Amino acid sequence: MKNEIKIFSPATVANVACGFDVLGFCLDGIGDEMVIRKTDKKGIHITKIEGFDLPYETELNVAGVSALAMYEAAKPDCGFEIEIYKKIKPGSGIGSSAASAVGSVFGMNALLGRPYNKTELTQFAIKGEALASKCEHADNLAPAIFGGFTLVKSVSPLKILEIPSPEDLYATIIHPQIEIKTSEARAILPKDVPLQNAITQWANFGSLIHGLHTSDYDLIQKSLHDVIVEPYRSQLIPYYKEVKKAVLQNGALGAGISGSGPSIFTLSKGFENAQKVKSAMEKVYSETDIAFEIHMARINTEGVKVL
Repeated sequence: MKNEIKIFSPATVANVACGFDVLGFCLDGIGDEMVIRKTDKKGIHITKIEGFDLPYETELNVAGVSALAMYEAAKPDCGFEIEIYKKIKPGSGIGSSAASAVGSVFGMNALLGRPYNKTELTQFAIKGEALASKCEHADNLAPAIFGGFTLVKSVSPLKILEIPSPEDLYATIIHPQIEIKTSEARAILPKDVPLQNAITQWANFGSLIHGLHTSDYDLIQKSLHDVIVEPYRSQLIPYYKEVKKAVLQNGALGAGISGSGPSIFTLSKGFENAQKVKSAMEKVYSETDIAFEIHMARINTEGVKVL
């Protein structure tokens, strides 16, 4: 059996407009790389981090905390070293902490002969994600592990549902180079919402799930609306309304805040529409003094993988 493995842990989009804390999807070609290595020295040790300044202390690092949760459950007769090649900027809103949490447990599981299933790996990864967001949720973790769209039916007990992805669906995401911490973005949300807003939201959510199952792009378009979270969090993102207006005028099925922001995601039918949306996003932000990155990707149906 191998003693070392290199893995790709993908970026993800959580919430997907109307699916706050329960819905997410996995992005193709955007993600972190990690090397996990079995060692004679017991415990979890982070030995290398490239890309961003993150803590080496196991208990302070998202990848380390999720790895510890699995290590304590598995009780292997070895230790593990973790190298992190961070490509997803922390605080970007496209699942940076989730990629770290998922990568370490996926790699360890592979080196141990895969004793744990995907749901169990998600459960371990939740412990790491909680370090970053100050609460246990799996809307980024689940798509990173399972691939495609995933619905978190419940956290306790953990139940993940895999949702089909229409074949011609593309995501375009703009990442303004500012940071919004998940914990802070959660703090501004209301504790109570009007009943009519709740009814609208769960109708949109149910319709979106049906649209994904049936590849009904028209229904997907009519469902990608968030009346509960977006009105609050969008205030934290410069030029959010301008970007949303521009992309909807240029062929996007819908747009919303990716995770807790500041990234803004769109979904489009087909590569050409996704390209038009990319140009519309670029136009809005190129007229500001805020640096930005844009990613365009198909839905990644595989999730985290061995390189």
